[in-house]
Amino acid sequence: MIDLGAVYQVAVDVADASGAPADPASADLTIILPDGTTVSPGVPAPTTTGQVRVDYVTVQAGRHVWRLVTGGPTTAYADVFDVQPAMPAGIVSLADARAQLNMGPSETTDDDELRGFFGAATGAVERALGRVVVRRTIVERHEICRASEALLRRVPVLSLTSAATADGSTTWNTANLRVDGETGLLKVTSGEPLAGDVDFTYQAGEVVIPDDYRLAALIIIEHLWETQRGTMGVQLGGDSETYSPGRGFAIPRRALELLDPQLPGVA
Repeated sequence: MIDLGAVYQVAVDVADASGAPADPASADLTIILPDGTTVSPGVPAPTTTGQVRVDYVTVQAGRHVWRLVTGGPTTAYADVFDVQPAMPAGIVSLADARAQLNMGPSETTDDDELRGFFGAATGAVERALGRVVVRRTIVERHEICRASEALLRRVPVLSLTSAATADGSTTWNTANLRVDGETGLLKVTSGEPLAGDVDFTYQAGEVVIPDDYRLAALIIIEHLWETQRGTMGVQLGGDSETYSPGRGFAIPRRALELLDPQLPGVA
C-alpha cells in the first residue's frame, strides 16, 4: 500500500533462455487504473543489465493492475498494487499504534507494514458496531417510487450534501430534507417527493471518536501484528482463548467487549 501521489516502481528482472540477465530489445508497460482507464508509461533502458525499472507517479486511489511485455527475449509479467486515498480512513494514528506496540521513536522500519493494519482494524470496529466511525463521504443510490422518506444506510449521518437523480435531471434542495443523524431517516419537509433512482451524498462518522473505540482498534492492531509473527503467549491478553501460530481469532474478545454496549447475560 502506498500513498496517493507517491511513486510506485515497476521492477522486473529479465533473463535470456540460459537464465543470464539480458536487456530486452523492446518493452511495453500497461497500467489499468482504478477507474478502468489505462496508461502506458515509457520504459527506459535498464541501467543495470536485465533490470527493467519504471517509476510511476500515482494519480488515483485504489487498485492498479500492471502488465509488462518484453521482446528479445520475450517475456511477460503482471502484478497489482494499491494506492490509499489522500485522507486514509483510520481510527488511530501511526504514533498511537507504535506506542501500543512499545516501539521506540527510532523504530520506524516497520511503519509501512504497520499502516496496512489500520484499515483492517477500522473495518473490524465499524462492522462490530454497525456504524461509521471515521468520518467520510458516502454516496449511495436508492430506488424510490415517489415517497417522502428514505433511510440512509450509513450512520451516524453528520450532514447531507446533495440529493439528485442518477441522470442529474432532478435535484432536491437539502434545506427541504431533514435527516435524523442516529437512525439515518430522511424526510422531505417541503417540495416535491423523492422519486426515481436517487443518489444521496452525505457525510457520516463520529465527530469525536470515543476512547473505547480507539482502544479496541489498538488491541486489534496489536493482536494482528503479534499473531502474524507468532509471538503471542499461551493466552490472548488474559482472554480464555488459546492461540497457536497460524490459528486464532482476528478480533480478541476484549476488543469486542469494548465495542459491545453490554455483556451477554448482564441485565
